[in-house]
Amino acid sequence: KMAADTSVDILQKVLENEILQTTKVVEEHLDAEMQKLDQMDEDELERLKQRRLEALKKAQQQKQEWLSKGHGEYREIPSERDFFQEVKESKNVVCHFYRDTTFRCQIMDRHLTVLAKKHIETKFVKLNAEKSPFLCERLRIKVLPTLALVKDGKTQDYVVGFTDLGNTDDFTTETLEWRLGCADVINYSGNLMDPPFQSQKKFGTSFTKLDKKTIRGKKYDSDSDDD
Repeated sequence: KMAADTSVDILQKVLENEILQTTKVVEEHLDAEMQKLDQMDEDELERLKQRRLEALKKAQQQKQEWLSKGHGEYREIPSERDFFQEVKESKNVVCHFYRDTTFRCQIMDRHLTVLAKKHIETKFVKLNAEKSPFLCERLRIKVLPTLALVKDGKTQDYVVGFTDLGNTDDFTTETLEWRLGCADVINYSGNLMDPPFQSQKKFGTSFTKLDKKTIRGKKYDSDSDDD
């Protein structure tokens, strides 16, 4: 018992020492930064200010360019022909292949509407799978909903059904955001090594099985229970 207590004390001291060292390093760094600012003359400060203004201006121009290309809102593409134009003019595109009668497509819509507003660096669009047989064939889309994740005009990745999202209808917007971050199709600020649905599983997430549906002789594995 004594030996165990002693090792705990030693560990605690080591930890406290680590924290003190880290604090000291941070304080020294801040002191150095403050000193640097104090030593700057007016010309240097002015140059720094100009650089910041230019960066802000550039960011604002980029934002306007994105908005002019239809970023910032979740839109429907009228036909599969429009798909090629949409992906050609934007670096990052998320395209949801959906069907009106599929319940899980509506769940996906809700999350994509939120993310389109948050991530204006990426274009978020939807396309009716029943009206785009050529694209569904070419991109081998068999399950609805499917998200095609397009970078620089090339489809790099797919989110098929809800399998990557914790395999539940109750996945959070953060979970989908994490999955899109993994594909590098949005600027993700969280930790990719820590999927949001892992913490959900502790509370017993319900898993839902997929059933098969057929539309116009084409078989789609649908996530819908079509109420």
